[in-house]
Amino acid sequence: MQRWKNIRIRKRHRWLILPLLVIVIGLAVARQFYNVKNEDLSKDAFLKIRQRGYMVALTDKNSLDYFIYRGEPMGFQLGLLRSFADYLNVPLKIIASNDISSLYYYLGLNIGDVIACDLPETREEKKMVLFSQTLFETRLVLVQRRPAENNKAGLSKLIRNPTDFAGDTVYLQRNLFNKPLLARFLRRTGRNLTVIEEVNKNSEQLINMVSGGKINYCICEENVAMVIKRAYPNIDAEYCISGFYNCGWAVHHSSDTLLMKINEWITKIKMTKELKQDFLAYFNNPLVSNYFRTDFFSVKGNKLSPFDDVIRKLSKSISWDWRLLASLIYEESNFHLGVVSSRHATGLLQLMPVTASKFGMDSSSTPVQQLSAGVKFLIWLNSQLLAEIPDQNERINFVLAAYNIGLGRVLSARDQALKDGKNMDKWNKNAGYYLPHHSSKNLNSRADSLKYLFMYGGAGRYVAEILERYHHYSNNIPE
Repeated sequence: MQRWKNIRIRKRHRWLILPLLVIVIGLAVARQFYNVKNEDLSKDAFLKIRQRGYMVALTDKNSLDYFIYRGEPMGFQLGLLRSFADYLNVPLKIIASNDISSLYYYLGLNIGDVIACDLPETREEKKMVLFSQTLFETRLVLVQRRPAENNKAGLSKLIRNPTDFAGDTVYLQRNLFNKPLLARFLRRTGRNLTVIEEVNKNSEQLINMVSGGKINYCICEENVAMVIKRAYPNIDAEYCISGFYNCGWAVHHSSDTLLMKINEWITKIKMTKELKQDFLAYFNNPLVSNYFRTDFFSVKGNKLSPFDDVIRKLSKSISWDWRLLASLIYEESNFHLGVVSSRHATGLLQLMPVTASKFGMDSSSTPVQQLSAGVKFLIWLNSQLLAEIPDQNERINFVLAAYNIGLGRVLSARDQALKDGKNMDKWNKNAGYYLPHHSSKNLNSRADSLKYLFMYGGAGRYVAEILERYHHYSNNIPE
């Protein structure tokens, strides 16, 4: 009897089956469409890097994250970006600005792929971007002069709590991501603080202004202040105006696949202690303060070497940006005098004995004469390729390669490119294909890679490193 009752109940509700089936199928289709749409959006961020052929990172120029020291591009964020670019197996391009807020707009306009700065991960900012895993923690501090210096400005004591402010102006680097933290600080100070002035200067520049008495107060990250204040004995940075917060990188909301790659890489460098080592190399290294004592530090001055004026003058004769010529000189000699290679190349531009003699250089030549001889050689190489490769930007690649391995080998690489149906007048993925870069993965086989490595040496890598360094020089040193 019970069995028949159950059957009657099922029959009574049979009319519900069709509507429920329609709803289930509709939800399944909608979910599939949503997943496909999200997959397409997420693929855009990572695939466009692959299709473009390089990654574009957004960062700021300061004394710890991205700078030039004695001709060498350095920095905590630069080191991380290079590591991540290697993880993706793509070249790296950087857009740098001291206005962190502008980097956010570049990200929104798809000009850059990732913001690599000390970005605070707050509830409000999560609405703007997707944050990576935490790289480290820090907090904001108030930077001020010590009392002996404060008295000269009519200030009697150090500020240690919000009520100590008396209608003061506090300066900080323009950074949209810090606004929630600053809003909380302002609520605590009430009317005692006149204004917070955001400026297009980095933390080191602001601390320098506090130390020199141009301004009384500025705000910056504690980890940065602790390093920079070693170069400024009259600076105090003990008053914390925020609690600890997580710092990480940021990507666009549609870039979840790129974010996944970033987080995979962060997990890897945390496990291998690479992240810790890089962090300590800059933020717990007393030698970093020595950078501020030289003119060849991009944050402090605009010099690459003692020979900048000569390089500027000579670069005009070959119609090159002087920073490109400087990058070549650094590649050859690191701007050091008296360098002699294992093959007996000498001078700032490391000319072989026969070439040096041909262009007027010997063991008694001055630095100016050494540079002049090297530039004459570059002019000659350029003249040999001028008719063949009219595009100057393309020709620069071939001239640099010829400077490294000789004109004959470069001409042979162009001929090989033509035989294989490639454009012999183009460098990337064409003639440059036959001159190995950082690895041989781009060649068809191991036999090919060994063949071209034997024939042409590492000229492809040589050119790539000079152009990469030139890119960093252009970001940090004015033309």
